Formats: sequence, C-alpha cells, structure tokens
Amino acid sequence: MRPPTRHCPPTRFMPDLQNRFAPALPSRAAAIWRRAAALVAATLFCAAASGAVIARAATPNAAAAQAATSGAAAGRAGKPAGKSVAPPPGASVYPIDEGLVDANGVLIYYMSVGRGAPLLILHGGPGASHDYFLPYLLPLARRNRLIFIDERGSGRSEKLDDASAYTVENMVEDVEAVRRGLGLGTIALLGHSFGGVLAQAYAFKYQASLSHLILCSTFHSTRGLNDIFRKMKEAMPSELRSRIDGMEQAGLYGHGKEYEKNRYTDDYMKAAWGEGYFPYLYQRHPDPNFDPTSTGGTSWDLYREMWGSHGEFIIDGNLVSVEYADRLHSIHVPTLITAGDHDESDPSLARAMHDRIPGSRLVILPQSGHMTFVDQPVLFLRSIDDFLHPAK
Repeated sequence: MRPPTRHCPPTRFMPDLQNRFAPALPSRAAAIWRRAAALVAATLFCAAASGAVIARAATPNAAAAQAATSGAAAGRAGKPAGKSVAPPPGASVYPIDEGLVDANGVLIYYMSVGRGAPLLILHGGPGASHDYFLPYLLPLARRNRLIFIDERGSGRSEKLDDASAYTVENMVEDVEAVRRGLGLGTIALLGHSFGGVLAQAYAFKYQASLSHLILCSTFHSTRGLNDIFRKMKEAMPSELRSRIDGMEQAGLYGHGKEYEKNRYTDDYMKAAWGEGYFPYLYQRHPDPNFDPTSTGGTSWDLYREMWGSHGEFIIDGNLVSVEYADRLHSIHVPTLITAGDHDESDPSLARAMHDRIPGSRLVILPQSGHMTFVDQPVLFLRSIDDFLHPAK
C-alpha cells in the first residue's frame, strides 16, 4: 500500500560554513564569521559523535551576517559596535528546522515547521517518506508545530543492514526517541496509511504522552485489510486480474532487467499500482504526475520485510502481527479517524475502529481515495484543524 513517492536529493547537514558567505564580507566581519562558523561546525561534530539530536547547521543567518557587517562598519566610523539584535520573524514567516535524532543507535530524520502545540506526523508505505505529505499538510503549520519524520530505513533516515530490525515495535521506540530528543512534551500524533498502524501501536504504549490521536486512511487488522484486497481483486476486469495473478504466481522478485530484480518489475507496478490501485488512490483530484513506476526513495528491503514478497494484494510480512481490534478500547485520548469514501483502506475499517475507540470522531471524506488530503484538501485540513482547535 505504498503511497505515491516523491524523490528528493539527500540533505547536506554540514555545509562548508566557514567559506560560504565570508568572501562577501569586509575583512573584520569575515574573520568574525569564520570564528563563529568554526564553533558551529565543531559543536555539530561533537553532537554527531555523542548521539542525541543533530540539528541541521542552519548556517548563521542573514541577520547575523548583517550584524557582523554593521559592527565592522560602526568600528570604522569610530562608534562602538555594541550588540545588534535582529528583529523577530514576522507572523507571516515560518522557518523550517531539520536534523537527526539518534534513536537508540538509529538516526531518524525530522523536519519541523510552524508554531503552536506539536503535531508529529507519520508517513505510510511502509518504506515511503514524509515527502508525499508536502505541500498538502503545510497549512496546519499556522496553528501547530508540525514535525515530519522519516521512519527507520525510509527517506533520509538511516538504512539498516539487518532487515529484521524493521518492525512496528522498533519504530514505536523511534517515535518516542524523537519526542524526547526534541523535548516536545505532550504531542498530537497523526499517522497516515501504515503510519496509522504505527500511531496506534505508539498509543498502546505511550498514551500518557499524547494529547490527540489522528488515524488517517489506515487499518487495525491485517486480516481485515487482506479481505478487502481480495474483494478489490475480484472486482477488477478479468484481463487485468489474470495479468496480475500470472506475475504474482511467477514470483515478483528476480525478474526483468538487472536493475529491476530487487524490486517489482515495471510491468507489475503498472498493473498493480497503476491500473489496480489508482481508483482507490484518487477520485476528485487525480495527480497528473502520478507514475506507478516512480519508486523514488522506496526502501525495498524494508517493504519486503514488513509487507511481504507476494504482491500488493496480500500482506504476509511481519505486519501480519497487526491485529489490534481487542486493544482499541484502551485508547482514551481524543481520537479522530478519517478515510476516503473510495479508500483502499476501506471505510469499513475506519468504522470498525470508530466503534472500538471510546469517544472517537469519524470523518468519511466524499469523492476521495487513499490520498484524501489531495482529493479534498479543504475538507481534510478543516477536519484536522477543528479537531485540534475546537471552537469554544
């Protein structure tokens, strides 16, 4: 159930701070810049060596450079430089912060933007990245600090040599390490697709750290989802179903061209993710850039470990352990459950979760597939915002 992926180049966390802007500054200011940049680089190196949080070296910003230049000019004019205090960012400016948190030996990438109570956001896949949320969820940053993460093995987070370490339980500990490492305190937690499975598992163990729980287009039972996939296949045109069945029966890995052998072949991706899934991904606003063969940063070893190796319409990896029906009653934090009316995570799953989580709120978005925030951006954002900030 891989959401559409977007490929982004790796982020550079330690640029050449000392020389990035210094040549453009007067000599005295350049010297100040180089000393400050050296201190920042040394601090980052020590942080990386000792673990914990490694924040991106937001290179000394334009205000700092301007302060250094102004100080040098004041000195030349015979006036004391004093301290130049940059004005705070205006209400219309939302700086972006990013970095890595060392989560028990695994580096987890985060990107944060916005103001207000923290809302931590978990992506699907498993093995996708947070990129597919952007730019759709960004308006929520007006009233909440959004913290997007890439789960272990995904996106910009550390890849593991041992695929057996890709489990829901380990990812729960990663989320908790991010919460603690960034000093977030009590958080609202949003999970989409597989991210919603992870959010449920987090709530079972760390509910005291939650203010709100938001479960979007997700599932609580692998058996239930596999049954939905079986019905989805039965509803396909017979030619498409036969084509998909034939490729699955022949085995989905080790076929095709050399570069295809460690993933699905292009033919299978077009049939399964394209012709098979597309009506359940989008309804009102189909993404014209959707390409079922664009695997972007998909983590295939993670995907096979968790989802399984026998195709898109059966989960037989370690996610078979996801059977939460008998545990949902233990969730007592305010909970919102959303799904599209044409969602591949069928609305019946959302209704079953709603029935089992006391006091939960259910929103079924019309004319929507799995990517509800693409199909119905206004309704989706309003449902989240109204839930987190109810009118008094």
